[in-house]
Amino acid sequence: MKIGDKVRFLSDVGGGIVRKFEKGNVVLVEDEDGFEIPALISECVVIDTDDYNIAKVDTIGRKKGDSNKAKKQQATTVSEKNTTKQSFDDFEEEEKPITFKPKPEERKDGDKLNACLAFVPKNTKEISSTIFDTYIINDSNFFINYTYMSAENSAWRLRSTGVIEPNTKLHIEDITHSMLNDIERVSVQFIAYKEDKTFLLKPAVGVEMRIDTTKFYKLHTFRENIFFNEPALIYDIIKDDVPSKPLVVNAAELKKAMYEKAEADRPQRSAARAVKQEDKNAVVEVDLHAGELLDTTTGMSAADIKEYQLNIFRQTMEKHLKEKGRRIVFIHGKGEGVLRSAIIAELKHKYKSCTYQDASFQQYGFGATMVIIH
Repeated sequence: MKIGDKVRFLSDVGGGIVRKFEKGNVVLVEDEDGFEIPALISECVVIDTDDYNIAKVDTIGRKKGDSNKAKKQQATTVSEKNTTKQSFDDFEEEEKPITFKPKPEERKDGDKLNACLAFVPKNTKEISSTIFDTYIINDSNFFINYTYMSAENSAWRLRSTGVIEPNTKLHIEDITHSMLNDIERVSVQFIAYKEDKTFLLKPAVGVEMRIDTTKFYKLHTFRENIFFNEPALIYDIIKDDVPSKPLVVNAAELKKAMYEKAEADRPQRSAARAVKQEDKNAVVEVDLHAGELLDTTTGMSAADIKEYQLNIFRQTMEKHLKEKGRRIVFIHGKGEGVLRSAIIAELKHKYKSCTYQDASFQQYGFGATMVIIH
């Protein structure tokens, strides 16, 4: 047995190349993994030998071992590199912001400004208690920078602001029935533009509109449309570059116009009667019975119906609040007195300048209250 011989172990599995002889008949055998294993010479049997000189055999043996070691080191290095690369790629993928943004598609007929305000009930089967999604629809090829506001007496409160991309709709808020009084008068303003290309300048738009909140209690007011799969109540903000001008009725101007028309159309003998009808002290009658206000009360609780009746009461009061001396009779019925108590509570807290009393028994019975504006 000499250095460089290939041996295998008699009493154990394995073997390798003889590398060195030690004292006590011990030989160091290098296995396939490059480790030198001590073994008794008597426990080794030569299975392959080489007639070349020892140095050469030793060199070749070491080269083979070195080769195995190199391969292992290379594999380890590659593995570490792959692991490092993968971790780095994962990190880059996680941290790297998405900068690509597809350009919005344009329609052939989309260069005229069209925009709408839409209210969509979440549950049409419970119209009296459901929440309503509020959207601004941009039906044009322009970006729209918008503000959406609601009136609070003579001031305004911002409800939403942002940018709406071309030919999209943007959800801006949820509305509950208790919030309907807040959106009776809203304003939408916006500036239209295009990105990365020239465009024809559009004037800034500012539209103030009144929302008929009684429609939120009537299912038939929500119609099928091209923007949603569900029925929706839609108000135009601008149509074909023309801002919407919703009808805002001025009671005094309306009465004046009606009077002038009556004067022109009727015989002279009816003029005195017309003047009498224009008397500011004429009594305004408002019937608050649910059957007079609603098409149906199906699905509405007693609380829902009462809230709807109180909304009509508030709208009437706001409409005539500046008409001093005006008398308004609210016909609420006798019942258990729940609606009357709610009206009295509103008058005491919100309309302290007004007085009230039971209306004429001969005309209205027990179920009416007269309010006098001061």
